[in-house]
Amino acid sequence: MNNLPSNPSSKRRDKLYIIAEILEIAREGTLKTQIMYRANLSFTQLNDYLQFMLKNDLLEKIDMGGKEVYKASEKGLNFLQRYNEIVELLRTEDNNCKNGIKIPPPHLLKKNQNHY
Repeated sequence: MNNLPSNPSSKRRDKLYIIAEILEIAREGTLKTQIMYRANLSFTQLNDYLQFMLKNDLLEKIDMGGKEVYKASEKGLNFLQRYNEIVELLRTEDNNCKNGIKIPPPHLLKKNQNHY
């Protein structure tokens, strides 16, 4: 599975970047609050993204003992893989991205951690 490399050159994140970031955080399943804190989103922003991503089958909401866990769906993982491929295509030789494409920072890309 691909890691999304970091791009510290820009402070502003676009919507596709944030979607990729949420999918990476929820890859193994995690709580809503963990997504909010790790993706640095406000409660309102988080709810907007979660609603959009659930509606488009990028995320699944699973009830685990009374807790709602959000997990990247197969379609979400497919999106993440394609996003990674596009970012890789836009890389320059000095490892920076062209056209301001932003990539989630490495601290969000830890693998095999369940956050619930």
